Amino acid sequence: MRNRIFVCAFLLLSLIGCSRSEYEVIYNAETGEAESRQPDQANSYTIAVIPKVSGIPYFNAAEEGALEAGSDLGVNVLYKGPLIADWRHQSEIIESFIEKDVDAIAVSANDPDKLGSVLTEAMNQGIKVMTWDSDTSPVYRSLYINMVDPEVLGRHVMDTLASRLEEKGEFAILTDSKQAANTNEWIHWMKVQHAEYYPAMELVDIRETDDSPTKAYDAATELLNEREDLDGIIGASSVGPPAAVQAVLDADKQDDIEVVGLSTPNLMRAFIQDGQTEIVTLWSPKRLGYLTVSIAKSVLEGNQPADNQYFPNIGVIRVEGDTVIMGRPIDFTRENIDEYDF
Repeated sequence: MRNRIFVCAFLLLSLIGCSRSEYEVIYNAETGEAESRQPDQANSYTIAVIPKVSGIPYFNAAEEGALEAGSDLGVNVLYKGPLIADWRHQSEIIESFIEKDVDAIAVSANDPDKLGSVLTEAMNQGIKVMTWDSDTSPVYRSLYINMVDPEVLGRHVMDTLASRLEEKGEFAILTDSKQAANTNEWIHWMKVQHAEYYPAMELVDIRETDDSPTKAYDAATELLNEREDLDGIIGASSVGPPAAVQAVLDADKQDDIEVVGLSTPNLMRAFIQDGQTEIVTLWSPKRLGYLTVSIAKSVLEGNQPADNQYFPNIGVIRVEGDTVIMGRPIDFTRENIDEYDF
């Protein structure tokens, strides 16, 4: 019963995340695309933005930011993601945007290499190609728009769990996909921090969830059933922490298992306010979507982003080589979580 309640609540938040009123958004029910435009504004560029998966609150918030940026900046934004986190479906979506002769494509990649062929095709057609949220191999794009420094994020999340477990015990990680470049890099730095500073802790398992709340709940439940000595769970993608907390509650192990990781305030608010977990970490996915469109327009105009450059509605960015870094991670706790709505 609690599992059904959790999944229904998750879907309700997904629907809430799709509500927009600040600008005209056109949805094509047949193709699943969302388009941002102002009727009285001539759009000089068309920018296609592809998330890892559609319909989850994290990428709904990114969509809202991307479409808002399109309206603010006078560009046409097309936003469409696959129903499941799969590179093959992303490839089909990218092909459809190539056929539409868009000016730029920005993709949050489900695989760092397997999208290479279709992205190369796009570049050969003169389309500007970049990645956001999750990278490909650098040869397949011009820029990667990253949320935070992956080393800072991975080490921080590991520190957060270690402090809750008094630096000892067994823990597991729920990831979206073992092929996703962004979560792989975060987990790499979690492992580095673990090896360097927490010898009394043991990483016992890493489970994939495909960014599905139901699969994440099932994976967490399996871990609890299979690992009697488990002390903590890290959710490395937004569906992980709420699913893990719900599984812990359903197993009546809230006094035994600590859950930390990366998720949105809206997904974790009730759990944190009720004291069922104390902290979750993320950044603003809405701002990330906004920044992605802002940089895509800048590149189309012939201007590469620069270190310490200021972007309206974003702030100062960092640039390291071909990677843009939006900012630092945010910890959401009972004290500050009501300041955020995404």
